Amino acid sequence: IYSKLLTYHSKDQVNFLLILSKRESELGCGEVGELLDMSKSAVSYHFKTLREAGLTITRKAGQNKFVRLNHETLEKYSLTNLINNL
Repeated sequence: IYSKLLTYHSKDQVNFLLILSKRESELGCGEVGELLDMSKSAVSYHFKTLREAGLTITRKAGQNKFVRLNHETLEKYSLTNLINNL
C-alpha cells in the first residue's frame, strides 16, 4: 500500500485526503470540486486512483458519487497517523 500511496501521490490527492480526514462523513464530487477548485472530471480521476490504492471507498447514488476514507486500510497499514500528520 505504501508504494501505491507514493505512486498516486500528487498535491491534489494529498489535499483530497486531508479534506476527507477532517470530515466524519462522506463528500460528494461536487463538494470536493468546489473545495479544491477542480473540474468534475479531475475529481472523478482522483476518486478512482485513491479508490484503486485502497485509501477511499466510493458510493454511487444515481449519477452522483460520494467518497470517504477507508479507515480499515489506513489502520491495517498504519497510515492513519501519516494522513493525520500531513
